[in-house]
Amino acid sequence: MNNEPDTPVTVIGLGLMGQALAGAFLKAGHPTTVWNRTAAKADQLVADGARLAPTVGEAIKAGSLAIICVTDYEAVRELLGASDVELHGTTLINLTSGDSAQAREAARWAEQRGARYLDGAIMAVPPAVGTAEAVILHSGPQSDFEAHKSTLEALGTVTYLGADHGLASLYDVAGLAMMWSVLNAWLQGTAMLRTAGVDAATYAPFARQIAAGVAEWLPGYAEQIDRGSFPAEVSALETDARAMSHLIEESEAVGVNAELPRLFKAMADRAIAAGHGGEQYPVLIEEFAKPSGDA
Repeated sequence: MNNEPDTPVTVIGLGLMGQALAGAFLKAGHPTTVWNRTAAKADQLVADGARLAPTVGEAIKAGSLAIICVTDYEAVRELLGASDVELHGTTLINLTSGDSAQAREAARWAEQRGARYLDGAIMAVPPAVGTAEAVILHSGPQSDFEAHKSTLEALGTVTYLGADHGLASLYDVAGLAMMWSVLNAWLQGTAMLRTAGVDAATYAPFARQIAAGVAEWLPGYAEQIDRGSFPAEVSALETDARAMSHLIEESEAVGVNAELPRLFKAMADRAIAAGHGGEQYPVLIEEFAKPSGDA
């Protein structure tokens, strides 16, 4: 297992995130080889002890573990598909943002070239890399993850999701859905309260309390979804729909955009029309599971 403290690593791609990844490996004591199309981006890393490889092929040869973090999956294929790049025997960890289909196809492509492949997603901003706050998701063969887990822990809190290479990408976008939904709901409430002279800083602690309280419901609601049974233990969907109408009316009354609450209400109305009005809110999973054209 390649989990010694001095395991050599290669980092390909030195944008802000790539620089943070290479810096974290250096700080943890790993001999680190880097490559970037614009070599000057490696200057500080080289000053800190990294080796700058002249080509991607030379960078890959420097060790058996290579991390790539570039603009997109097309760039991954372009860089690693060059004639001088030998991937056989390399464990390649792709931390480039993309979708689950791209991740699965990249895995097939890499494995055909003799590489072991893990796909990943970084749930952190560059300054957090190297701390426990940086969550790094990985999917692919568990044996490959376990072989390099202690090396990867230099980057933050590493998490293994499963053998399906597409899982890291799916978790990534699912996390973004949570993030934007919480932020958009907070902005809706902030816009409404500002019409009464309440500033965002005053509302934020109350909003945070509500968000934390709702988060506590998730495990129980998840059990309902997984069982496919939605008894109204707290509130029926038709009751929630009446509250949504109130939110729409209040938004319009104070001159605030009502598109978001109207979306909530439209989905609830469809579920109620399908006979689910007496069930609990998670029954809306049936609406979320439908392709947009079928809604």
